[in-house]
This record gives sequence, structure tokens and C-alpha cells, in this order.
Amino acid sequence: MSVSPLPFTVSIDEATGGGGAFADHYVKYFRDVRDIFEDATAAANVDGDSVAYEVYSNERTKHEGALIFGTSVLMPGLIGEEFMMTRGHVHEIVDRAEVYYCLSGEGVMLMEDDAGRTIAEPLAPGNAVYVPGRWIHRSVNTGDRPLVTLFCFASDAGQDYSIIDRSNGMASQVVVDAGGGWRLRENPLYVPRYQADRSS
Repeated sequence: MSVSPLPFTVSIDEATGGGGAFADHYVKYFRDVRDIFEDATAAANVDGDSVAYEVYSNERTKHEGALIFGTSVLMPGLIGEEFMMTRGHVHEIVDRAEVYYCLSGEGVMLMEDDAGRTIAEPLAPGNAVYVPGRWIHRSVNTGDRPLVTLFCFASDAGQDYSIIDRSNGMASQVVVDAGGGWRLRENPLYVPRYQADRSS
């Protein structure tokens, strides 16, 4: 029988997402996410050693009833017309939900269900977004400084990143508009999920 985690407190820096008591930290470099952007030429011109995003969290335990929480720090930038984004995922236990709370910066939580229905919720300091189970989701930084979000999900949820790859991305892309803001557009390379899963 596993031992239940002990209570603890983390002081989080809202600008950097760091916290002294976080047990886990990993970095995704641009070379790790280069393939998720439609404009391959623009992506090829970005330094692969630059940081795309980093994640801090408590210990990654699967103890029954425990929660994983931490911060995601997504760097700003435009790759072609698309804003910098995380790879995105759905949970391996698909009914597990997740909550994101924006600490600093601005962006979009892009969400998609199995049928390709898209919801894009703005992220700004003080905004919380609830992502229901079964919804694929990724963070997109539409601002000019790091987008820092606090997240929390069930420790047994797991993460499936390949579901997006199999469909050549998400059904919609978050792109820059003529006024410098953001808008959604259809992903021309998108393969509907049921077709992608049937052919894999």
C-alpha cells in the first residue's frame, strides 16, 4: 500500500511560474515542438535550443485521490501566423478534467471534442478555465511575454499527446489577425479523429 503524500505549501512567482517547493520541472525546447506548426519554413528558422515552454509541478504520483498541480510557462512568439503553443493533450483516462488559472500574460485555452467542435477561451490574469474530461486542449500565448498558468488534474489521469499528431493538429488554429490580435481559422491539414484513428 502506497503512503499518502504529506501536505505542503508552494510560494509561486506569478511572473516566472517557479516555486521553491515544486518537486518536478521539465523544459520543452523549440526543437521538441517544431513539427506542430503549419509553416515549416518559419519553424525551421527558429533556434531549436530556445525554450518553448516549461512545467513545474508537485511529485508525479499516481496515489489514489491525489492531485497533480503546478505551473506552465509558455514563451511568446509568432511562427508564421500561428502563436507559440504547447503540444497539447487529452487525458489517458479520458473522463478526467483539468483546471487552469492564469497568473500572468495573456493567451487562449484551445479545446476540442472528438467531433472537432472547438472552444477557445481567453486567458488573462484572474481567469480560470475548466477543461472537461474528453476534451483535447492546448495553451496558446497571444501576448508578448510569458503566459503563466496554474493547472490541477487528477494524479491518475495520464496524458495522450499523440491524439493531436494523428489528426495533423487540432481542427482550429489560433492565428494573428489584421489588428494584431488573434482569431481562429480552420486547419487545412486536419484529419477528423474518427478517420485518423481508423487509419492508424
